[in-house]
Amino acid sequence: MNLFLKAKHWQIFLLTYGIMFLGQLILMSYVIVNVGIQEEANPLEIFEFFSYFPLIMLIFMGILFGWQWSVAVGLQEFIPEEIKMKLTRFKVFFIYSVGYMLSFMALFYIMFQGTLVNEMIPESELMVGYFAAIISFHLLAMFSTFHSLYIVAKTFKTAELQREVHFSDFVGEFFLLWFFPIGIWLIQPKINKLIKGELPIKLY
Repeated sequence: MNLFLKAKHWQIFLLTYGIMFLGQLILMSYVIVNVGIQEEANPLEIFEFFSYFPLIMLIFMGILFGWQWSVAVGLQEFIPEEIKMKLTRFKVFFIYSVGYMLSFMALFYIMFQGTLVNEMIPESELMVGYFAAIISFHLLAMFSTFHSLYIVAKTFKTAELQREVHFSDFVGEFFLLWFFPIGIWLIQPKINKLIKGELPIKLY
């Protein structure tokens, strides 16, 4: 957890959105160069390239989830004992979100690998059936994700202000976490200062 809490904002940004953007750029460039210029391109070749997409997402989600866990759990030691937060529900929802993302990426990979092995593009009805079957799990994962953002923001603000906080106190941090590419540049420097013991800190 200390690695995430002590990391610089630009390091976390590069390890998440930087890697994802670079990976997608490489894949799309490779598709254009090797498939797009062919007069009769085989659609299955495009599927083969996109089978690497879950790996890119795995790296992205691993860093993002690792950072969120580190903030919610790691900053508890900077909160006064009498107002420390109980994180049992957070951990349950958080683990569910991670498990859902891993399952979704595994299903994505299996579908593309099946397409390549069978040398046929899956029927649209079959793909609709897959997504319809997991819609309830997806909705629960969305709730779990927002709950995680809520706890992460609340933990950070509680550690910053050294008192019990309400949603109105950390609504700004919640939306900064929601829009992570922007929020990490504002929140992580404050976390670095928290770790160094430079209190009090004010974002607003």
